[in-house]
Amino acid sequence: MIIQALAFYLFAAITVASAFMVIASRNPVHSVLFLILAFFNAAGLFVLMGAEFLAMILVIVYVGAVAVLFLFVVMMLDINFVELRQGFLQYLPVGALVAIILLTELVLLFGAWVVTPVAPQVVQRPIPPVEEVTNTHALGLILYTDYFYLFQTAGIILLVAMIGAIVLTLRQREGVRRQSIPEQVARRPKDSLEIKDVPTGSGI
Repeated sequence: MIIQALAFYLFAAITVASAFMVIASRNPVHSVLFLILAFFNAAGLFVLMGAEFLAMILVIVYVGAVAVLFLFVVMMLDINFVELRQGFLQYLPVGALVAIILLTELVLLFGAWVVTPVAPQVVQRPIPPVEEVTNTHALGLILYTDYFYLFQTAGIILLVAMIGAIVLTLRQREGVRRQSIPEQVARRPKDSLEIKDVPTGSGI
């Protein structure tokens, strides 16, 4: 029990410190590396809570895909952050206003926090043994039964966001050859191939 408590405080402290260094680091590459460290330690916290599936998803999806993608984008774009910081004071009032609004919403949210009356009944429900229902099985049952519509709604929102990002970044530039799928499908061999009858002995 003491080892679990020490591991929890260790993972929690490193996670909080890494999250702070993500926003405090001057180098964006270092910020992404601290973000990866925070994800790893958050996965360790999930393992301590018995949610090994969420820990695996956090490492595979966020560390293996999202954070590494951030790292490659930051390194490939070669952004001049000195120029970006020059207009910081110009947008400071707007940023402060948004921060005050978000802080007010959080205060109102946690101030109106109440425990649902059915919470004791839910807690007292019999929990099946781990040998019968695994962590992944239990999570799948909850997602695809009680929260099925919310799960599908989240997928639709992500799909719309992905399509919007593609539409916003799609640019028509002159002089660039683009792929035309209908032309490739409708293309026939006689349009691209030509049979030459070379007489015997007249070749190279």
